[in-house]
Amino acid sequence: MSIIAGTPEFKRTNRALFFGGFSCFALLYCVQPLMPLLSQEFALTPAQSSLSLSVATGALAISLVLSSIISDRMGRKPLMVAALAIAALMTLVSAFSHSYPQLLLARAALGFALGGMPAVAMAYLAEEIEPQSLGLSMGLYVSGSAFGGMLGRLMTSVLSDHMSWRVATLAIGAAGVFAAVEFWRSLPPSRNFRPGSGGIAALKQGALQHFRDDGLPWLFALAFILVGCFISLYSYISYRLLAAPFSLSQSVVGGISVLYLIGIFSSVYAGKLADRLGRRSVLWVMLSVMLSGLLLTLVNSLAFILIGMALFTFGFFASHSVASSWVGRRARAPKALASALYLFFYYLGSSVIGWLCGYLWSHGGWPGVVALLGSLLGVGLMIALRLRTLVPISTPPVALPASA
Repeated sequence: MSIIAGTPEFKRTNRALFFGGFSCFALLYCVQPLMPLLSQEFALTPAQSSLSLSVATGALAISLVLSSIISDRMGRKPLMVAALAIAALMTLVSAFSHSYPQLLLARAALGFALGGMPAVAMAYLAEEIEPQSLGLSMGLYVSGSAFGGMLGRLMTSVLSDHMSWRVATLAIGAAGVFAAVEFWRSLPPSRNFRPGSGGIAALKQGALQHFRDDGLPWLFALAFILVGCFISLYSYISYRLLAAPFSLSQSVVGGISVLYLIGIFSSVYAGKLADRLGRRSVLWVMLSVMLSGLLLTLVNSLAFILIGMALFTFGFFASHSVASSWVGRRARAPKALASALYLFFYYLGSSVIGWLCGYLWSHGGWPGVVALLGSLLGVGLMIALRLRTLVPISTPPVALPASA
């Protein structure tokens, strides 16, 4: 039996997944505003400092597929609880790093642990929530991610400005522990989960099935572009605003993360809109909003930069909410693998594009960063328009045979 909107189970599920999304983004991206400080303390270039984020997202991308196999065996909730708890512990450990390689090691372990959360959460929602409310639930999960990203950036910026980046990291780790406990308490056990037993053979067949689909590979490519552009914008805008002619403080730059609150609204709004009008009619519009906001950040005015970032943030969280719920609706079994592949490219984009933007910042400044991100969003817009012609799946998803 599916969880129906308005029931106590629906509210508990959304509360738990909100905490899960919060913890993922807060723990994963808390180092983003600290990159200039890490550059100073460890004598790093912007590209080297970006590794504090890229190694975590890269490790997460690698562990996603493995986590999907484990979750198909042991269940969704136990793996998600373990992922959040271990990631919070690794955040606490990273605060005591004596060298940059030690920090990178702790961050890589954090990213690998978190692989047990995002894809499994998407699979859990697709299995447990009634189809008519899946867009809303996915939107609430993404809004939790937006809130975590905002609070993580804001806390680390303010605490590092007045105390140190180590104290800031400890505070985020403690918040992660609290979120893990609340997630465990709130999330209902799976009702519709059926353990799989196909192992590597099923993984290969499932991956081939997903990549042969007319729509899923395009959604995977879109995931690579979406988060790579979003993370790069917020990472390198800090370098721009800390330098002349703006010369803002670390706290003020971190305070710009309140724009993530727009994502809390836009993800839920886009989810409801997609449930009503269809994903194909909403996705390309939200990508156009992202591109428009990016171009506004080229204007040498703080007001225009903030407006551009607000539009960009609105478009990103809305696009991700629509695309991720589309994967959940379109994918056949194994659904966790489809979600894992989407998020593999999602976090791979964060690592690759974020690292490349470090070199573009060093050699071309902000216009160089915008040139790359604008080109990628142009490709993303063409993908969204291509998806408008996608033929819907007319038959319900079916499970792969156990021997596959």
